Amino acid sequence: MPTAIAREFDNATDMVRRYAVQGPRYTSYPTALNFSEAFTDRDYVRFLDDARNSPSPLSLYVHIPFCRSLCYYCACNKIITKDPRASRRYLDHLNRELQLLSRHVGVSRRVSQLHLGGGTPNYLDKAEMTELVHQLASHFNLDDSDDREFSIELDPRCVDEDYLALLKGLGFNRVSFGVQDTNPDVQQAINRVQSEDMIAELVSLARRFKFRSVSADLIYGLPLQTEESFKATLDALIAMSPDRIAIYHYAHMPQRFKWQKSMDRYPMPDSEEKLKIFALASQRLQAAGYLHIGMDHFVKPNDELAIYQQQGRLQRNFQGYSTCHSPDVLGMGVSAISSLGRCYAQNEKDLEAYYAEIEAGRLPVTRGLELSAEDMLRRYVIMQLACNLKLDFKELHGRYQVSFREKFADVLPSLEESHNSGVLLLSGEGIKITEAGRAVLRNVCMLFDESLSLHRGAYSKTL
Repeated sequence: MPTAIAREFDNATDMVRRYAVQGPRYTSYPTALNFSEAFTDRDYVRFLDDARNSPSPLSLYVHIPFCRSLCYYCACNKIITKDPRASRRYLDHLNRELQLLSRHVGVSRRVSQLHLGGGTPNYLDKAEMTELVHQLASHFNLDDSDDREFSIELDPRCVDEDYLALLKGLGFNRVSFGVQDTNPDVQQAINRVQSEDMIAELVSLARRFKFRSVSADLIYGLPLQTEESFKATLDALIAMSPDRIAIYHYAHMPQRFKWQKSMDRYPMPDSEEKLKIFALASQRLQAAGYLHIGMDHFVKPNDELAIYQQQGRLQRNFQGYSTCHSPDVLGMGVSAISSLGRCYAQNEKDLEAYYAEIEAGRLPVTRGLELSAEDMLRRYVIMQLACNLKLDFKELHGRYQVSFREKFADVLPSLEESHNSGVLLLSGEGIKITEAGRAVLRNVCMLFDESLSLHRGAYSKTL
């Protein structure tokens, strides 16, 4: 293949054989599959109170679960409805959750990052979106400086010029459009029809409104996709010139997500074909000037994610790569996950159960995890590799007083094999991920995942 992704391998089949296994995306470590119902709202409150006076800023995540139609590929927590009363009831309960949270957080901690995800955040109409942001501002100390990062995921089918203008006026400075694929046949197969012209117009409008960053998400591995069809999608997106392009691997898991069976009547690319599609994407995007920072993300060289990675300061949380300086993320809404110090906490996934907890005056936490010292050590190793593409053994020793080669002696043979394959460079000083290794970064991180064997069958394939 013409890229470094498989340069050190005989062919794509060899790389698929070695690396096409099931594994996490590592937006956290330990992953959410390790959460326990023994962790309750009382545990979460304890961590909230301990962090109340922390000088570091906060990150907020708000989950809006509603969608007007079902995209067959989707594995997110969502509710399909066109009933306008659904969002009204949800906002009322969300406001009550904000009130409960703010009692333990206070207003001293500055919120430097806000992210709205879903579902479809722009399911909310303009009045509802305005109300939500005002509710957040009344309970938290939202940063109004140019350094803030306020972002939102947008369904192109539910947004227009007026809506973008509203978002800009409310303080959002980053928008991400869910493109997935521009091919009409693929769009029909996945039940998400949106014209290329519509997407191009929205990207142009976002530029006109001077959003600091415009992102687009693609998915490879969808039904009817081929190298040739995806090349056309890539060329269309490159012409639109978003600041960031994420190319996610589609996880076909109809045994867990029954609606995905709707696509079984269409041909889907196999693992080798998907690798070739991703190799094509990597080649064309890098030729167009984008940098591959890892975990399926490509950004322009002047993008903050690229700069932070070069400086060794890039972070990763449940929203993906981030420049937020705070390790603390408060998740709000049904199914939202918080990361606070040494704990993770997840809200109720069922909407009615979420409502019931709020109405009882309790934070709607249904499960979570308090991290052990071992978890913290392994999280540091995995996040250094996932975010900054390197691990410095001296820095690791300084933080945790461990010798890498003694602590991870069982991993060394696999690391040496990856070194010989060109995936990483292993030396006495540390580990560096190569350009080829960025395509299999999840696999490298998996070497340090102590609980992987317990849940491997529940994850999607890495290739």
